[in-house]
Amino acid sequence: MNAMRLFLALAAAVACTAAPAQQPPTSAGTVVVSTTRDPVDKSYRKMLKGMERFEREHFHAPRATLRFHLLPRLPNTKMEGITLRVAGNSASIPVPIAPDNSFTVPRNQKAWDEDAAVLANRKTSSMTWRALVQTPGLPTGVRRLGDLRLECKVGMDAGLVSNTSPTFAWLNSFLNDTDKVCGSPDGNYLFFADRPIFGVTLHAPGRTEVLPFAMLYSGGRETRESLPYCDCQVMLDRSYFAPIWDNSWPDDTLVTFEYMDDAEGVQ
Repeated sequence: MNAMRLFLALAAAVACTAAPAQQPPTSAGTVVVSTTRDPVDKSYRKMLKGMERFEREHFHAPRATLRFHLLPRLPNTKMEGITLRVAGNSASIPVPIAPDNSFTVPRNQKAWDEDAAVLANRKTSSMTWRALVQTPGLPTGVRRLGDLRLECKVGMDAGLVSNTSPTFAWLNSFLNDTDKVCGSPDGNYLFFADRPIFGVTLHAPGRTEVLPFAMLYSGGRETRESLPYCDCQVMLDRSYFAPIWDNSWPDDTLVTFEYMDDAEGVQ
């Protein structure tokens, strides 16, 4: 175990000191954000579209509930005291936030008609947003693959992903095709564990598989220059890919985590 920890530490160091990445593209294909809407804010209509996807494909996680989740993107982001509201030309609807910074989005016809935004009291790119689909009754540190599949589809439909790095150039061509992102091995939708991870294992009837290093820590491909463009910036050690595109793993597959602080106690 000590040798493995040393390997991971060296791999992380290499990832952060690799050769500089190309500058973010500025030509055709770049996602342009209107000057009237801060990138940290999200489209109300798109978030409702994500909620509709959840209802339409609830079979992936029939007992699960849907919330949205705010996560830090910058080292100095303060995650306490966040406020949210749905804001249009005349609509202004406060959105309550739970202690874990999760929330639900209310349905409101006026906000829809006014193409409202979901606004946070935080600076540009200070946070990342994710869908949070959770089946009740699972042990701590265990996720369900069907929940993750639905998280990806909801998150993409809701327009929550905010990577702008050249490393994620695949996203530009896939941006408007949720099914390609969540149904392709090239999609690479990032998930985040609740703590820094040491390993991730899939468990299905008659089958167990440990995810390879290439599916952890954003694949080990981020450099010091590219990391600020990834919404995994301060959560790199919590990030992982899941084989949500691989139908040989059923929705009931359990995803378990070995955490870094657990591994530290193993000699």
